[in-house]
Amino acid sequence: MCVMAPPETDDKSILDSVIYNYTSKSSQLEEENKILKETLNQLRVEIETLKMPPLMVCEVRELHGNTAIISIPNGNQFSVNIASSCEKLNAGDMVLAEQKNLTIIKKIPTARKFNVEKFVIVEKPTVTWKDIGGLDDQIREIKEVVELPLKRPELFKKVGISPPKGILLYGEPGTGKTLLAKAVAKATNSTFIEIVASELVQKFIGEGAKLVKEIFEMARKKGPAIVFIDELDALAAKRMEIGTSGEREVNRTFMQLLAELDGFDPLDNVKVIAATNRKDILDSAIIRPGRLDRLIKVPVPNKEARSEVFKIHSRNMTLEKGLKTKGLIARMDNFSGAEIHAVCTEAGYFAIRSNRTTVTKEDFLKAIKKVKHEEQLEGDDYLRMFG
Repeated sequence: MCVMAPPETDDKSILDSVIYNYTSKSSQLEEENKILKETLNQLRVEIETLKMPPLMVCEVRELHGNTAIISIPNGNQFSVNIASSCEKLNAGDMVLAEQKNLTIIKKIPTARKFNVEKFVIVEKPTVTWKDIGGLDDQIREIKEVVELPLKRPELFKKVGISPPKGILLYGEPGTGKTLLAKAVAKATNSTFIEIVASELVQKFIGEGAKLVKEIFEMARKKGPAIVFIDELDALAAKRMEIGTSGEREVNRTFMQLLAELDGFDPLDNVKVIAATNRKDILDSAIIRPGRLDRLIKVPVPNKEARSEVFKIHSRNMTLEKGLKTKGLIARMDNFSGAEIHAVCTEAGYFAIRSNRTTVTKEDFLKAIKKVKHEEQLEGDDYLRMFG
């Protein structure tokens, strides 16, 4: 039997098909291999990047040729080299530096770190001079030092004198220092910017000086403005030997405050009013002439002043007919204005608890006893802690 061989054309087509499939698969594998190699290289770069130590954000203080003095976040300063690839720098620029040798690598944009209005109280006060009793001498002096220069600066130019840049209100807590500052802001239609110095020091370690600078920049933009610094003693106490980074930061913030006060023209539309309960511990630099050079004591009200304060806080209350206040005033000896206000509030609550809208003498007597008792408790707590 004769077997015929397959046609030659069939063998060739099969071979061509095999070669084509092999070539196609080879090209596909090469492409996949190329993609895998690129992915591997990217992962290696990422791993190396993750292994690199982070760069430190610093501030340039001074420049000396190819070196610079920088301030690192904890406040320490170093003289370091500047990389040749780094662009031209100026004092005050923010830069990135290697952590190991602090060589400056590159300059970064300086961004405002704070929305200042989130950290201070900015308002247009409604307190008027009529809302303050028993402080006639203090009101007269504040009008002369703060209100008059803001309202009539040309008067001082004609006379040829410069008014004080700022004033310091000092005295016991609750005597009306903040009210005086708000009242003069209202009288001059000024923006009232309140800074609590103790919070400034506690919350913004490393940034206090910058925040002070931005607050005063905002005051100039919003002028006329009253910058009120409460609890000044937390920031401007007498300087001792500087040890910890916290103490250095307080000192930097204090020095920035002094610089801002020095930068004011006495007839600018910004006035600084500071308040403290501890004038005795203030650094002399803050109260020398040219800064807070007018010192005004705000005392605990005497008998006549207590009567005025009581009238102010009780004027909107419904009092029983024939209520004699002389005896009540005598019982509030050594009460501050804030404590007298507390007495009026507590007396109103006693009336409400009795389902009355008229406040009686008995309500006031109970209120005085309660406020006195709370004051005594605070004193006892102090003695237990420090006595």
